[in-house]
Amino acid sequence: MLQTVVRIHPKDNVAVALKPLKAGEQFTFGDLTVTIKEDIEQGHKFALCDLPENTNIIKYGTVIGHTTKPVSEGMHVHVENIKTNLGELLDYTYEPVTFDQPAAEGRTFNGFVRKNGDVGIRNEIWIIPTVGCVNNIVQKVERESQSLIKGSISGIHAFTHAYGCSQMGDDQENTRTILSDLIKHPNAGGVLVLGLGCENSNIDVLKPYIGEYDPERIRFVVAQQHENEFEACMEQMRELVEIVSKDERTECPASMLKVGLKCGGSDGMSGITANPVVGRFSDLLVADGGTTILCEVPEMFGAETQLMNRAKDEIVFHKTVDLINNFKQYFQRNNQTIYENPSPGNKAGGISTLEDKSNGCVQKSGSAAVSDVLEYGQRVKEHGLNLLSTPGNDLVAATGEAAAGCQMVLFTTGRGTPFATAVPTVKIATNSRLANMKKNWIDLNAGRAVEDSSIDEMGEELYDLVIEIANGKKCRAEENGFHDIAIFKQGVTL
Repeated sequence: MLQTVVRIHPKDNVAVALKPLKAGEQFTFGDLTVTIKEDIEQGHKFALCDLPENTNIIKYGTVIGHTTKPVSEGMHVHVENIKTNLGELLDYTYEPVTFDQPAAEGRTFNGFVRKNGDVGIRNEIWIIPTVGCVNNIVQKVERESQSLIKGSISGIHAFTHAYGCSQMGDDQENTRTILSDLIKHPNAGGVLVLGLGCENSNIDVLKPYIGEYDPERIRFVVAQQHENEFEACMEQMRELVEIVSKDERTECPASMLKVGLKCGGSDGMSGITANPVVGRFSDLLVADGGTTILCEVPEMFGAETQLMNRAKDEIVFHKTVDLINNFKQYFQRNNQTIYENPSPGNKAGGISTLEDKSNGCVQKSGSAAVSDVLEYGQRVKEHGLNLLSTPGNDLVAATGEAAAGCQMVLFTTGRGTPFATAVPTVKIATNSRLANMKKNWIDLNAGRAVEDSSIDEMGEELYDLVIEIANGKKCRAEENGFHDIAIFKQGVTL
């Protein structure tokens, strides 16, 4: 049934327009009747009662900021009259909560089981440069290798980046760690690593980060050691194609799936439709023994206690506290304001403060217990819901999820974006307008959760889609040929 407005939680003193509203329209919330005093755009908030100056604004049942001037009932509540309550570092107390979880469904998918036991949902060959100096060469190898594709190979992709040299400290470590994670990713049945030869993160330096590997499947070329580095690469590619093309899919339990949870270009509908739908999916996959990873630490600020109190034990609680405070300290070290996060697009879509954005963002995590907390570049070890340290930047965060072992990323958006990372990046629209306008970008319209469906029904539909994509169905970004990576950079460039 099509809804027009929603009061998300009984404690809320604002409601959200699910379609554009006109001044004079009236809506009833229990015993409360509210008359809209001005036009309200979709995804934007309006006051359910008169709100004096310095009144806390409550949405999702929690405080998302305070009024900076009086706001009358039925008036627009947004950046012109609301400000964040967030400050600096905080102390936290573990107050564990648990929620009922769905029953296991016992789903399966057909994946590519690798020699080390990992499972890929694609059988691709990846070409990875150790340094940006050889980007043009790997792109040429990618182009020339397309004609070699055969058998079960689903794609040959090069992942260029600007790093691998002229870096120091954590930046250099990030580059080496992320590249080694991708080199061993199960979606790649074979990998060609191209180095220049004189870079800081050359192949000999990188190999200890990679650890044990299958030399049949992972090949190395050092450009400075060959008269014609392109032909040396193509020779390795032809050999890899012969091996990888023979791989076959086999039935695997859903417990082998690792799925990243990400949002970008959020709007006021994100926390009402797409993010709760993804959260429902996450609970369903976790119930089947699978793994989901929530990233974007700055978009946990203001909603972090929800995650902390779902930690499975005190060890994970303290790791979550460190996750939040360490990222706040990163902002402070760079003399940046911790809470200045919503983008112009976020604000245009109805998001007013970081707390507003964060409480919508964490809906993607569902209600399962937090099993573990991962550092940037760390591979996932624990089944269940994991938290990953990344910034909010879409491509950096999604690349971090792929490097952690995710075979797929679910990406919710209210404004729309075409980007994709190294693994299938599934776009989920928060509203029907976007889904209908950008059909070449969007894989699922979660706006239907307030039109002709429900969060629970859409969660099951999303699970169906995830299984289809795991079985080989291409998402829109794959159909468009979009794939890219970005590595987190924090420090000095030499």
